[in-house]
Amino acid sequence: MLSLIRSEAAFIVGAVTTVILMTVGAPWFYRLDNPLILIGLFVWVFVVMVRCAFGVVRHADSLAELLGEPYGTLILTISVIGIEVSVIAALMLNGNAEPTLARDTMLAVVIIVMNGMVGLSLLVGGFRHKEQEYNLQGARAFLGVLLTLATVSLILPNFTTSTPDGSLTPLQSILFASMTLALYATFLGLQTTRHRAYFDQPTAAAAGSGAPGEDDHKKHHDLEVRSVPYHAVFLILTLLPIVLLSKKLAALIDFGLDAFSLPHALGGVLVAILVLTPEGVAALKAAALNHLQRSVNICLGSALATISLTVPAVVAIGLLTGTHVELGLEGTEMVLLILTLTLSILTFGATRTNMLQGAVHLVVFFVYFVLIFDP
Repeated sequence: MLSLIRSEAAFIVGAVTTVILMTVGAPWFYRLDNPLILIGLFVWVFVVMVRCAFGVVRHADSLAELLGEPYGTLILTISVIGIEVSVIAALMLNGNAEPTLARDTMLAVVIIVMNGMVGLSLLVGGFRHKEQEYNLQGARAFLGVLLTLATVSLILPNFTTSTPDGSLTPLQSILFASMTLALYATFLGLQTTRHRAYFDQPTAAAAGSGAPGEDDHKKHHDLEVRSVPYHAVFLILTLLPIVLLSKKLAALIDFGLDAFSLPHALGGVLVAILVLTPEGVAALKAAALNHLQRSVNICLGSALATISLTVPAVVAIGLLTGTHVELGLEGTEMVLLILTLTLSILTFGATRTNMLQGAVHLVVFFVYFVLIFDP
């Protein structure tokens, strides 16, 4: 019993926090004009949600051990994007949401994943192993779909003439969302059935260069793996506090940005950090252990799933609630997105990576953060 409590501490902490803040703690949110209460509640809610997110990742990793790749990584990615969509939806429905919130969040996720997570993973992996191998066909599949959806969702709306800003008409929204879901469903079909081998670690690497095989993969993961039903149930249970606390976090972010006169784009960055921290740790560990393919699957899969699932979700929320949603990026942001996608094509254009590629990605990552506060 004690072992079960320790292993599911994330769910327990999340559940207790949710109950407190929805009962006796509810009046605290009417006193957010007090900076100590605002900061204290934000830190509490944010840390608990991140802790629950790590719990979700642990169960997804356990399912990965039981089901194998790419199913484990796919479960992890879908779970994390579910967290992201729930937080964005809460912020959009909070009453004072910026029309660019979803766009800012998606850009933050893409930049943090494709430059921060990829850059750090390649830097650490290259430092420890000099060069690392991955499956080129899988990376190309990720990037081909990601390049198309990012351009259509985040750049093209700026050049349509049906609306005066970077938003879409209802017809465009429905058609673009449907196309996005259809293309992502096609990709998932390729990833999980017909071309599943594209997303496995190259067998040559496992045989000749010290890259780990399946047994090594399990040996390096310090997990207490139980059964598929157990981890599936607790993955969902650990997600619930995150979803329920999303509205509380939305109120804190919305009030805090205005109270401290912070850039509204920072709201998207906070959401991205919340949902990406566990995946970033998982990707970094995988690269350090010379499991570069898993790191690639996590990073590129997360960026792709963000656009593929967030765009239809926010478009649907906007249409159903009458919320104005702008998807088109500003000029500087478009340059950073195009630079990121071009750099990723070059990075994953061969079968080996090294430290230099990681360093270049990290430079773009730091430029993005500088421009948020000093545009």
